Amino acid sequence: MATNSHPITNTASRRKRIGLFVIAYNAVNKLDWTLDRIPKEVWDKVEEVFLFDDCSTDNTYYAAVGYKSVKGIQKLTIHRNASNLRYGGNQKAGYQYAIARGLDVVVMLHADGQYAPEVLPQLLEPFENDEADMVFGSRMASGGDPLKGGMPFYKFIGNKILTFLENRITGMNLTEFHSGYRLYSCDALKSIPFMLNSNDWHFDTDILIQFHEAGLRIKERPIPTYYGDEICYVNGLPYAFNCVKSAVKYRLHKARLYYSRNYDVKPNQFVYRETDPDSSHAQILRWIEQHRPAIRALP
Repeated sequence: MATNSHPITNTASRRKRIGLFVIAYNAVNKLDWTLDRIPKEVWDKVEEVFLFDDCSTDNTYYAAVGYKSVKGIQKLTIHRNASNLRYGGNQKAGYQYAIARGLDVVVMLHADGQYAPEVLPQLLEPFENDEADMVFGSRMASGGDPLKGGMPFYKFIGNKILTFLENRITGMNLTEFHSGYRLYSCDALKSIPFMLNSNDWHFDTDILIQFHEAGLRIKERPIPTYYGDEICYVNGLPYAFNCVKSAVKYRLHKARLYYSRNYDVKPNQFVYRETDPDSSHAQILRWIEQHRPAIRALP
């Protein structure tokens, strides 16, 4: 499934520079298991695997340093945020790093292993064929089976209801909004103000809406679902409220009833309504004309 159809740039004629961004917080017990599951062809293909530890309260950072030392993987780099930036803030740091490194594609992989590294080759294919600006690994897409993968039934129903509401409000048509398995074109990231998004969990909703508003190509691919003994830090009700709030803000922004800076992704396409004498723009221009002598006289 896809939404929108406008590519940022065509780099199909050359090999993409790919970075694998491992987002980590208190994942000491799962980190080595997750990294070991990354297919060899992906390790060979990516230019750098950069792990950002969000100031974990366990030994995630030191486990990553130890893993790098034992495995001798030079392309694995370890970074630790000086303070906890939260889920959205850590993503911002990782994407800024990828852009600064001049990468073409950045892949976000959770360090706790809840999103299968084994399917990375399939998720990268749309970029290699220049078919996407964002690839979204969906547990709800045709071919996935989230309940069989251990997703609790209440989360399955909650995901369905929340996704239905978000699609209706935003005009999108995704199978889900809430998977954290994301791959982005860095050129696309540079074209949207993702730094204005939330630092919390609904960053993922904000950036989906930005890609939609910017007319960028979003491709969904089915992924397997895995629920193990990892700790979930998401508080469900506030998260759901914030996701719907983001969708409503976008709808009001589109209707010009509310201005939201992070959804203003097309500033050069604003149309001046010069035919409306009662518009705010016409009134401002009339005021300037009426007070032009006084304005010119100002020191």
